[in-house]
Amino acid sequence: DTKQLLANYKDVPQNLIQSIVDSNSTRQAFIAEDILERQPQTVGIYRLIMKVGSDNFRESSVQGVIKHLRAQGMRVLIYEPILQESSFYGCDVVLDLDDFKSQVDVIVSNRMCTELDDVRHKVYSRDVFGNDI
Repeated sequence: DTKQLLANYKDVPQNLIQSIVDSNSTRQAFIAEDILERQPQTVGIYRLIMKVGSDNFRESSVQGVIKHLRAQGMRVLIYEPILQESSFYGCDVVLDLDDFKSQVDVIVSNRMCTELDDVRHKVYSRDVFGNDI
C-alpha cells in the first residue's frame, strides 16, 4: 500500500512516504535476521495472505522476509492452500498442513491461529496478544 502511495506521489516533493517504505524494508531484514539467529534448517511460511479472509498476497510483507531468508541460503517452505503453483519465489509450496508442520523448524505466521496451536513452540509471529485472529 505504501509503495503504491509513493508511486502516486512521485512528482510531489515529500519524504514521509519514502521513509515508511524504507522502514518496512528495514523491519523485514530485522525479522529475517532474528529468525536466522534461531539457526533453523528450514523455515516455514504459514500463509502469504495479509489478513484473515483475504486472498490477496501480491505485495504482502512476508515476501520481503522470504527474499532476505533465501538470500542467506535458507530453505523456505510455504503453506498457502489458495496457491495453485508448486513453488513461489523459489520456495516449495506444501499443501498439507501436517506435512508442512513436520518439515519446518520455525513457522513464520502473521497471526496466531488455532491451526498452529500444536506447534506453538515453532511459531514466530508479530501477534503478541494472540487475539487478532
